[in-house]
Amino acid sequence: MNARTEPAPEGSDPLGRVRKVPSSARRAGQAGLCGHGLPRPPLVRELLLVAGLFLVYKLGRQLATGHTGEAFHNAHRVWDLERAVHLPGEGAVQSLLLHGGGLVHVANTYYAAVHFPATAAFLVWLYLRRPAHYVWARRVLAAVTAAALVLHLLLPLAPPRMLAASGLVDTARVYGPSVYGTPATDSLSNQFAAMPSLHFGWALMVAVGLIVATRSRWRWLWLLHPLLTLLVIVGTANHYWLDAMVAAGLLGPALAAIHLPHRTATTAGRAQGRLVPAQAQARAEEQVLEGAGR
Repeated sequence: MNARTEPAPEGSDPLGRVRKVPSSARRAGQAGLCGHGLPRPPLVRELLLVAGLFLVYKLGRQLATGHTGEAFHNAHRVWDLERAVHLPGEGAVQSLLLHGGGLVHVANTYYAAVHFPATAAFLVWLYLRRPAHYVWARRVLAAVTAAALVLHLLLPLAPPRMLAASGLVDTARVYGPSVYGTPATDSLSNQFAAMPSLHFGWALMVAVGLIVATRSRWRWLWLLHPLLTLLVIVGTANHYWLDAMVAAGLLGPALAAIHLPHRTATTAGRAQGRLVPAQAQARAEEQVLEGAGR
């Protein structure tokens, strides 16, 4: 007697007949592929976590104020280091902005208005459409922000717009709009927290997160966001090249240490969309062997 020992085809019963997948199962699989395969974290908890992160961010920046002499000393060191390693001058980018008519105003507006709203919109979209990716992105952003605050405390740094040796223009003050007051009276921000640039670090994470969470052939265009942010923060003389490089250097280890959960929304959707689960497949094989033995 020839016993059939090979596995039953996926989507068939033990006798080899093809099963028809109910439309409800197909819809469940499609819903999972759209990012609804995992439950979302509690909204109130997430709002409290994000609000707490923002408050810690603001408090940490305030703790770093008052180190004017050290901040300018570090600024001269960073400027000299960039010239020693032959990094391109920040002035080259600013010259392009200043000769572009209203381009410098657009750059100032981008610096003032895009940073927080873009990051918030990114997190909201992930929360609604990619819950597993949302938790991962929130953890990475929190880790990068915490590491940046430590560096802000350890290395106060005056931005290039304050450094006379740079020869750069404070474009926000001259052309507007500006988000900063004079350093002596500005109680809302720490203007000596130039390194690392969270403007660039967050923008880069937004691009990475959207590339990972989506499957469009155009998703790599999200890299334009950190690229534009880099040109803006340098061209407006708010940051040095090294500020962005250090931010990227913090993001790399955070991404390596904080992994997406194994069961992501996408894989959950695929599991729901399968015709025969692995357990049912194994059971079908056992039934075939038992029937052949009789």
